[in-house]
Amino acid sequence: MKLRFLADADLNRYIPTGLRRREPGLDIMSGASLVGMKDPEVLGLAAREGRALVSHDFGTMPKHFWEFISHHRSPGVFLIAQTLPIVGAIEELAMVWEASEAVEWENQLTYLPL
Repeated sequence: MKLRFLADADLNRYIPTGLRRREPGLDIMSGASLVGMKDPEVLGLAAREGRALVSHDFGTMPKHFWEFISHHRSPGVFLIAQTLPIVGAIEELAMVWEASEAVEWENQLTYLPL
């Protein structure tokens, strides 16, 4: 099964837009509805939806992710450095999507670039 993504509210909005343009078959849900949600709630939503979370939150997300997977399964989290150019972030996520299956990222916290 192909990887599906959920963009965190803090993710640069040009990344999902660029991914959709580059890979029309890629499934990424906008994070606009996540504004104001706490990390554990976002992780729970991503898990229920079967979507790997994509975020810029290096501050609190790793701690919440490790706590979350101690009790639940997660489709995974990709943390993208804000210093990574948008084109680089799009390419990294597209490469992950093209070259792997969703099961490979379960319960994994991955920092991009790889």
